[in-house]
Amino acid sequence: MNKTLRYIKVAFLSGSLFFACTKKKQAYTKLTDNETSVFIKDVQHLYFKSLDSCAHYLSKIDTTKTFDYNKKAFLNSRKWYKKAEPFIVAFDYENYKTLNGPNLLKVEEEAPNDIKKIKPKSFQVIEELLFADEIDNKSLHNTLIFMNARLPFIKINHLIYRQSDRHFLKMIRDQIVLVATKGITGFDSPMLANSLLESSYNYQSILKVLSIYKDAFSNEAIYHHWVKELNATIDDLTNGNFETFDRYAFIKNHTNTQLSLVNETAKDWDIALKELYYLNPKADNLFASDFLNLPAFGNKGAYNNNQNVIQLGKKIFNDKSLSKDNVMSCATCHDSKKAFTDGFTFAKSNKGKPLLRNTPTLAYVAYQQSFFYDAIAFSLEGQIKNVVENTQEFHTDLFSIEKAILSDSTYVSAFEKLYDDGVTNRNILNAITNYERSLGDFTSKFDQNMQGKVANLSASEKNGFNLFMGKATCATCHFPPTFNGTVPPKYDESELENLGVPKNTDFDNPIKDTDLGRYYLYNIEERKYFFKTPTIRNITLTAPYMHNGVYSTLEEVVTFYNKGGGLGLGIDNPNQTLPEDQLELTDKETKDLVNFMKTLTDETYLKD
Repeated sequence: MNKTLRYIKVAFLSGSLFFACTKKKQAYTKLTDNETSVFIKDVQHLYFKSLDSCAHYLSKIDTTKTFDYNKKAFLNSRKWYKKAEPFIVAFDYENYKTLNGPNLLKVEEEAPNDIKKIKPKSFQVIEELLFADEIDNKSLHNTLIFMNARLPFIKINHLIYRQSDRHFLKMIRDQIVLVATKGITGFDSPMLANSLLESSYNYQSILKVLSIYKDAFSNEAIYHHWVKELNATIDDLTNGNFETFDRYAFIKNHTNTQLSLVNETAKDWDIALKELYYLNPKADNLFASDFLNLPAFGNKGAYNNNQNVIQLGKKIFNDKSLSKDNVMSCATCHDSKKAFTDGFTFAKSNKGKPLLRNTPTLAYVAYQQSFFYDAIAFSLEGQIKNVVENTQEFHTDLFSIEKAILSDSTYVSAFEKLYDDGVTNRNILNAITNYERSLGDFTSKFDQNMQGKVANLSASEKNGFNLFMGKATCATCHFPPTFNGTVPPKYDESELENLGVPKNTDFDNPIKDTDLGRYYLYNIEERKYFFKTPTIRNITLTAPYMHNGVYSTLEEVVTFYNKGGGLGLGIDNPNQTLPEDQLELTDKETKDLVNFMKTLTDETYLKD
């Protein structure tokens, strides 16, 4: 019998005879990981019920009605949207980004002649309009028209029709990750901070899906463990207070337990989640070194974990002879002792003169979908090529580097041992990028605590993490586990933000920065001052901070955010993505937040 088959108890009664196996599993219907699930109709019904209820309550919102009436209708609509969300995220991701998108103009820049500017129409927009001090009825009305048309459209054009059981298990896994990385942070409830209760609705749907699959479990104990764990999770979320919620305990005790249960369930069902995506299907800890599927972050076939390849890449990375005039290597600006930054306000050119921006860290650089502060490169290979050809940096080209390497017998021998075709541009880039991919091992004090290897976080450090993930709203842009702008749960795009960073440190008299960031690519007005969100891992080693190196301490960085960014400081900054409202962090909370960030230094650098 095919090893992918699982079985479901089906009662079979014939006349007065009742046939049953010794374990009371009477007859069987097969369940596979590649064919359409036998439960497809049941799951589909659950999805449709949630969508219909969401649409029903949304249609009740009326600009002529009272605020209390509309608030009740909105909260009910959001409740049912959140119950539908696991299905939308898994099988209709673009509509998820539309329905749940932030109230920010979206600019898609495919090419100079292909620019799209998309005004948001989403639940977040409705929330901000409906609960504003002064309601813009026209904008609210137009958004409601769009949303009331979109929900029935999604149902009519639904994509749940031939998924296998593997797809539904992946759906559960992805929603668990989404709740931990965005749901509990307040990302999608900006005004009401209703995220905890709404996350409980996500879990209610997961529980119902698993109840549909109850009889698919060979080991009933796994199912009962799910039920106990999910009920406890729902209870904690339902009774949680947004500002005081212990997100550290939630992820460690609930998220990681559930990821382990996903793996146990896959084994019990005898199915395998595919390893094509950015999440490693076998990881059972959000902060495990293999939680993200590193080979997926890069061009097909580019990943190579051979230590000899990595060491070859390291040698090239540190070789000044490959640049024009032999004055610069990659390590010139990316010093391993400074977590691969240089410690200067601005990077320095091959002539020793300041360049436009601060040098970003290369630690965890592989876990991004775009590179440089203005995101002009879409691969590590493209990033290196840009540096090589930049007249103020390497001022050469890959062919010249290839020629230089071919003239060195030691290099030639190493390449011939590691690559079938020896020294080529492609192989040179491959060696360097695989060295760069190795620069992030999730060995920090925080990681080791989350991984259960040690238990030495102080109360201040734990509270700092909880602030980071909650009240301070840091995690709405710096997403775990890498704490950069690569967006969960798909991790398929890296965000850019407009924070309004000034060019001086005087918070009472800020001066507007002149670096227009992403604007320089296509001269799109709405992209002025946009920069990619970097990682805060190893942040104690990467000062000064921000794209322009304006802040020399973490306390200054926190103060900037606490005051509401550029707008909060009084800088004229259209299209700022950071809310201008002050966070009202106390001195103690600021200290706790900084203490947490200090726990993100990898052991590699602590040993150095």
